[in-house]
Amino acid sequence: MSLRVEFLEVTKAFGPVQVLHGVSFALTPGAITGLLGENGAGKSTLMKILAGYEQPTGGELLVGGNPVQFAGSRAAEAHGIVLIHQEFNLAEDLTIAQNVFLGHEKKRGWLLDDAAMRAEAERVLRAVGLQASPGTRVKDLIVAEKQLVEIARALSRNARLLVMDEPTATLTPGETDRLFTLMEQLKAAGTTIVYISHKLDEVERITDEVVVMRDGRFVTQRATHGVSRRDMANLMVGRELSDLFPPKEPPPADGPPLLRVAGANVPGWAQDASFEVRAGEILGFAGLVGAGRTELVEGLLGLRPCEVQAIEIAGQARQPRSPREAANEGLTYLSEDRKGKGLHVHFGLMENLTLMDLGRYTRPWLKPAAEREALQKAVGEYGIRTGDLASKASSLSGGNQQKLALAKVLQPGPRVVVLDEPTRGVDVGAKRDIYFLVQRLAREGMAVIVISSELPELIGLCHRVAVMRAGRIQAVLGQDQLTEEELISHATGTR
Repeated sequence: MSLRVEFLEVTKAFGPVQVLHGVSFALTPGAITGLLGENGAGKSTLMKILAGYEQPTGGELLVGGNPVQFAGSRAAEAHGIVLIHQEFNLAEDLTIAQNVFLGHEKKRGWLLDDAAMRAEAERVLRAVGLQASPGTRVKDLIVAEKQLVEIARALSRNARLLVMDEPTATLTPGETDRLFTLMEQLKAAGTTIVYISHKLDEVERITDEVVVMRDGRFVTQRATHGVSRRDMANLMVGRELSDLFPPKEPPPADGPPLLRVAGANVPGWAQDASFEVRAGEILGFAGLVGAGRTELVEGLLGLRPCEVQAIEIAGQARQPRSPREAANEGLTYLSEDRKGKGLHVHFGLMENLTLMDLGRYTRPWLKPAAEREALQKAVGEYGIRTGDLASKASSLSGGNQQKLALAKVLQPGPRVVVLDEPTRGVDVGAKRDIYFLVQRLAREGMAVIVISSELPELIGLCHRVAVMRAGRIQAVLGQDQLTEEELISHATGTR
């Protein structure tokens, strides 16, 4: 039987900051509801209240017509409500099976029933399409595989209401298709699903209805078939959203190569990779998860073992042994793992911004006034929305954290910047801001490399796209060749 959930004038405040303002609506039982809104709109906070991770400041939550206030996530799960977090909530040193049953271990008498847990873990792993042994340690998985473990863990709870927060952010198109098939099966069995995503094409494809929130308030609830993607975007930002991508300006015809790589080999990941990117150019890297795009760049930065015939940065032969050395030579990199590798979220904004360029602010002694000035400039230049310059990075929304991470890697003044999944998990308004920033960097003479799993992003933003498959660059496509069909055919080897 499907679960009916209703929010009645729900409010939430964190100290003096009001996050939710009298939110009222009901989820349609047995349907897939797309929950939309910019980062900071209150979507995740509302769902954390539903799943028992937060308590409302005011208002009521009705489950099955009865008012409830869950003391924690376990109480919510007892009612069949399970939340799959956007940020991974896994124990890295434990196995997949141990993570799936963490806090819900199966027992045989006084002992853990490892055989039963392993068998059940295998079942849910097959359901989500993850080809990995339940005994594999989570720390040995790539990001996309960790996401599938999160989904598998939720399935093991037999949820009647499942909240998915950006579940496809790291998944390939094939993995996304399998997830959507699974969602349809769960819906057919009566499960209510809340689907939070900034990928409006996916929302249009999989949901039955959409609920839009803005600035902590409920805006509208409509059947999906009656709302276009453009309407969704406009409702989210509260204004007419002009074209998502800036007009594509051709790079200078005589722009010199600022990065040239010949014959790069990263053991187990990339073989004989050669490419170049010029001043004023945006070069994209496409490919399925596991194709070796990120690992190739990590090898060039000294983060992985790498053998290379030649690397030239701004015409000079180089082979960085660490990201710091690469930054000193004019090459910087923004990781796809914003919270794990991009920012120290428990540090202040100022400390994060200047971390890669400390020499400028510490010689001959620390210069906090100069750091504050740099932060004020970055907040204006990159559109970082924050109420307090002294706050921690963790207080920012996902889109503003990403802008801070971008400002951080650009602080040393690089000639070449590599952006790995630069708009992963950010809302449509922040995406547009980042796209215009990337074009501005190119217009100012920088060479920009964008690694992305979103094909429309590569097509709309890049001058050329290198497509990788099984560790090799299969093709480098010019602007007149950039279509989704062309990119997919090279990435899958069906060309």
